[in-house]
Amino acid sequence: MERDKSFVTGRIKSVRYTVIGAHKLITTEHSVMVQSSIAVLLIIAGFYFNISREEWMMQILATGLVLAVEGLNTAVEKICDFIHPEYHERIGFIKDIAGGAVLFAAMASIAVGLLIYVPKFLY
Repeated sequence: MERDKSFVTGRIKSVRYTVIGAHKLITTEHSVMVQSSIAVLLIIAGFYFNISREEWMMQILATGLVLAVEGLNTAVEKICDFIHPEYHERIGFIKDIAGGAVLFAAMASIAVGLLIYVPKFLY
């Protein structure tokens, strides 16, 4: 495949591939399906509770962080499985580290969600 040398058409093609990749991620990976569903619920909750602009920013960043890190984790896992399809201790270690990154992002996202929504139920 020859690389497109035009800046504009090259960017359009890049955006097209990223949309295709996001679609594949959302439609094939169960963890991303769950996280995307939670994101939709949080959007609904945000409108219902009329959260502030700052709360929207934090919620969007937290949700985006989890989905982005999960996407990277999925890519690492797919590469590892392609390189070494059968179990290998080093591959397992790499996958565990990538999964740990998702855990950190998810914990931060949960903390943001609690900071936004717990006060809505208490007051």
